[in-house]
Amino acid sequence: MRTGRISEHGFLADGRSAALVDTAGAVNWWCPARFDGPSVFGRLLDDDAGHWAIHPEGEFTSTRSYLDDALVLRTVFATATGTVAVTDALALEPGARGHDIGLRSPRVLARVVQGLTGEVPMRVHYAPRFEYGRVGAYLTEHDGVIGATAGACRLELRSDVPLAFADGAAAGRFTARAGSAHHFTLGYAPTYAGAAPVLPDAADVVAGTVAGWRSWADLHEYRGEYRDLVRRSALVVQGMTYGPSGAVVAAATTALPEQLGGDRNYDYRFVWLRDFSLTLQALWRAACPDEADRQFTWVARAMGRLGDAPAPIMYGVEGERDLTEHDLDHLAGYAGSRPVLVGNDAWRQRQNDVLGEVLDAAWLMRHYLDPMSPDVRHLLGTLADQAMRDWHRPDSGMWEARDAERHYVSSKVQCWTALDRAVRFGPRIGDPADVARWAAARDEVRAAVLSRGWNERVGAFTGAFDSDDLDASVLIMPLVGFLPADDPRMRATMEVVERELSRDGLLRRWDGDPAGFVICSFWLAGCLAEAGELDRARRMFERLAARTNDLGLYAEQIDQATGEQLGNFPQAFSHIGLINTAGRITDAAARFAHDRPAVPTGAVRTEGATG
Repeated sequence: MRTGRISEHGFLADGRSAALVDTAGAVNWWCPARFDGPSVFGRLLDDDAGHWAIHPEGEFTSTRSYLDDALVLRTVFATATGTVAVTDALALEPGARGHDIGLRSPRVLARVVQGLTGEVPMRVHYAPRFEYGRVGAYLTEHDGVIGATAGACRLELRSDVPLAFADGAAAGRFTARAGSAHHFTLGYAPTYAGAAPVLPDAADVVAGTVAGWRSWADLHEYRGEYRDLVRRSALVVQGMTYGPSGAVVAAATTALPEQLGGDRNYDYRFVWLRDFSLTLQALWRAACPDEADRQFTWVARAMGRLGDAPAPIMYGVEGERDLTEHDLDHLAGYAGSRPVLVGNDAWRQRQNDVLGEVLDAAWLMRHYLDPMSPDVRHLLGTLADQAMRDWHRPDSGMWEARDAERHYVSSKVQCWTALDRAVRFGPRIGDPADVARWAAARDEVRAAVLSRGWNERVGAFTGAFDSDDLDASVLIMPLVGFLPADDPRMRATMEVVERELSRDGLLRRWDGDPAGFVICSFWLAGCLAEAGELDRARRMFERLAARTNDLGLYAEQIDQATGEQLGNFPQAFSHIGLINTAGRITDAAARFAHDRPAVPTGAVRTEGATG
């Protein structure tokens, strides 16, 4: 059976890891130890890298949905002889509720098969492959539990369907009849941890996981436009949160290509400071300030005490800095797209925009940082000093160019953001002399961007100083407050970028980018809203919202011609873009209707906040 397309997958999460299940009932991705750990099911990247399928024999169609406000997936298969439902969940800790979900999840994948009508012959095929498909394990059975141990990984499967072993896999057949139920529970534990995997009843896992996710959702009440879309995207962002640290990974997968057959197949299972400010804004918009507080605490701990070296731009989920990249050359890659990369060498780059991301996030969270600890004060002051010192230096930019450093306009703008927020903080993070130096540098950066970033010949701000090349990253300018969206230069830039880089509301990052980049498309809608073009903004937003898969999930990019989702999946950046743009549309509608400053749509009023 073929592996489903990227968009055909549903997303399960437990606060430590994620699993992807396709429309044919196959689990094609699961890294049970943690998001960036080795997979035990990796068929997304190679047919022989492991999977676990439960589906009807013969022909079938399927429809699926999440149980309300829970990352628990229900797939209904229809056949000529009847219908059957398969419900999948990654277990939360029993009894965990609200902000405690995901902190101590047991690393269990549960599947419940329920007969709905008629009789449906079913098949099970369980083929674990450890270390990204490098290692197959001998399967053993004891007291009805199928064990598989190899290297550092131990799996145990309890099934109430008899399974036969062959070639490192287990398979079986059964019939689902109306009213019947069959339970499957798969548990993971490190081989040498001293404790066996836990194997709770699958039905209990499903019920407890639904209750846990719903309890989290019930704590957050977004009051703006597009409420259902925002709640779903907030749930996805929370699902990509590593519970023990509070860090949000960029995506659940590695090496899914930006272009089929292409070589830009990077590992996104890490935490980028670039995403940090936008993540905080999204959580704020979705009325999740407690998660935002945890996010800032995590970043402060991960960054530690900075010296003169450039600020690190990304981390592992527990704050690791060395994320050295290597090629899994034994894997064929998704749709033949190679190399298959794990790790990400972007961790070595200078990306000056991260200075603005962190200081902007701190400004958003300033009420929660009062009183400010000496460590946080030092961190913010150091980042402002770096922006003042290094804004004139070239860098790799927010798209992480690997060919050469350039004077990217968006990086300069974010250095301005860092200095602007530092000046706003004033004596809370620096003495009067510091604040005066930051203010002078801020004004210098602004003048340079307006002079060298604007291209009169192109009629727009371009991607780098003194360049003719467009880049959608300049759309952040009004979103961080550098220029009003209705400034004539900004309006001209929006029009040129949309005309040259957009198709049916999908905006590429640059000319030659293989597909539309989802968050850039949302940025354009947000800029239109800020400029008062609410009808255009809503139309663009709604076209983008219609491009999710059937479960409301986005990858990183969408092919402008075919609508195919591409890149790692699901992509936090894309969902963050939806949340923040819905909030901007809401705020703009209130502002233009009442001619007064809008109150952010989250739970807490934040006077002066940029989000």
